[in-house]
Amino acid sequence: MWRAGYRLLLWLALPFVLLRLWWRGRQEPSYRESPGERFGFYRTVPKRPVIWLHAVSLGETRAAEPLLRALQQRHPDCDLLITQMTATGREAGRALLGGSAHVVWLAYDYPFAVRRFLRHFQPRLGILMETEIWFNLVAECSRSGVPLMLANARMSARSARGYASVAPLVRAALGNLGAIAAQTAEDAERLTLLGGRRVEVVGNLKFDVEPAVGSESLAAQFRQWFGRRRVLLAASTREGEEELLLEASAQGGLGDALMVLVPRHPQRFEAVAQLLAARGVKFARRSAGGPVPADCGYVLGDSMGEMAAYYRACDVAFIGGSLLAYGGQNLIEACAAGVPVLIGPHTYNFAQAA
Repeated sequence: MWRAGYRLLLWLALPFVLLRLWWRGRQEPSYRESPGERFGFYRTVPKRPVIWLHAVSLGETRAAEPLLRALQQRHPDCDLLITQMTATGREAGRALLGGSAHVVWLAYDYPFAVRRFLRHFQPRLGILMETEIWFNLVAECSRSGVPLMLANARMSARSARGYASVAPLVRAALGNLGAIAAQTAEDAERLTLLGGRRVEVVGNLKFDVEPAVGSESLAAQFRQWFGRRRVLLAASTREGEEELLLEASAQGGLGDALMVLVPRHPQRFEAVAQLLAARGVKFARRSAGGPVPADCGYVLGDSMGEMAAYYRACDVAFIGGSLLAYGGQNLIEACAAGVPVLIGPHTYNFAQAA
């Protein structure tokens, strides 16, 4: 009954899913690339056995990098397949491993689409990153004999309450996983209570991520552009947080410091630019390049894949997603860069690191 209800909801949601895909493609054209892949139609044809890893977006893809490189070294006779659901994740997957891995969209969780995906690639092993639990995908992998594991798994108390509302579906999905590698003991306990078996605590892969190649030289370029001023970086900010930060800086005053705002999602770059313009503050864009004028107090970091350089170039880093109830963004990379780190009260997605 639960599975039938889930399938019915998927079919009812299909028009809205397609509309959202088209809408997001207006700002991020990558969303309109290869739409057939979303329904299991692929042109990519691996020539060797496939090890498949699914990382939904940018953060999961970056976290998966050390695991992907270890798999390449351990299994040189296999092709790596990376699937994503977001444009930023897709671009990161292509950038991280270049042409040494196949990067495609994961088919939507419709049984016919998932079956096509599995028949086409015939993966020897599937790895889902963090909390990517798709009920039909897990069921079809089990039916097809594809071993599936959840890596770098996390489950906040808030997420656990949400999954508990569809407990029969979650219990069946987690019970069909061959292994669950949890980040913390708390994550492991929640996953076990929800039905997970063979759950082990192995730590957070994000502690193993190396700074992006070229970030040191780019950071030096940033420092040259920023001048001698102290730099406050607002990294991976989410909707509503930029306004709070601008209000606070207006009240307290930045002095001679420079605030660099880097929104988490590229589709919000223009919205933040409009916010800065509406407040009447002078700002420079990263995409324009060149030195920041002395009378300019703000920089809009409208670029992707350069966060490591921003961290290396700042004096203090505030990590977004934590002022409002988004659960926080990754603060590990900033700590690894050796800069003082500020966070807000909402850090449940990175509780142990926080």
